[in-house]
Amino acid sequence: MATFAYGRVSTTEQSADNQKLEIEAAGHVVDYWFADTISGKTSATQRPQFAALLGQIRNGETLIVAKLDRLGRDAQDVGATVKLLATRKISVIVMQLGKLDLTSPAGKMMLTMLAAVAEMERDMLVERTQAGLARAKSEGKTLGRPSKTNAEQRTEIIAKYAAGESVSALARSYNVSRASILSVVKS
Repeated sequence: MATFAYGRVSTTEQSADNQKLEIEAAGHVVDYWFADTISGKTSATQRPQFAALLGQIRNGETLIVAKLDRLGRDAQDVGATVKLLATRKISVIVMQLGKLDLTSPAGKMMLTMLAAVAEMERDMLVERTQAGLARAKSEGKTLGRPSKTNAEQRTEIIAKYAAGESVSALARSYNVSRASILSVVKS
C-alpha cells in the first residue's frame, strides 16, 4: 500500500518543501507527494492538488500531512475531509499530533476535541471583534472605508444629479466609480 503526503502553502513566495521534509524526517517514506499553493480559506476538496490526490489514493492507503489545517479551512471542513477518507479506510496521520491516525477511535475523539476548541476560539474572536468595534464607535471613531467624497462634494453631486446630469458624467467629473455616485444620490 502506498503512502501519500499533502502540503499546502498560501502564497507563491512560500514552498511546501519544509512540510515534505518534516514528514520524511519522521521516518515516513512518501510514495506520492501533492502540494497546493492556495489560500487556507479554500475547502480541501476545492484545492486542485488535493482533489487530484483524492482521485489517485486507493482505499486502505495512508495520507500524511504536517499540520491539521492542511486538511481543511475550518473544523467542519477538516471533519468532513477526515470522514470522507475514513469511509475509504484511508489512514490519516497528522505530524503535528504525533503519529495519531485521525480515522482511529482515539483519533476521532482527538479531532472532536480539537474541533470544539477551534469553534470556541472562533466564537471568542468574534466576541472580541464586536467589543472592539463597539468601543471604537463609543469613542466616536468612524468605521469602514473612508468616503471618496467630502460633504460639500456630496451636496454638489445630489444637486447636479437632480438637475439631470448622468451618473457616468458625475463619476468622471469627481473621479469616482458609478457605484460611489449611486450611493450618494440614493442615500
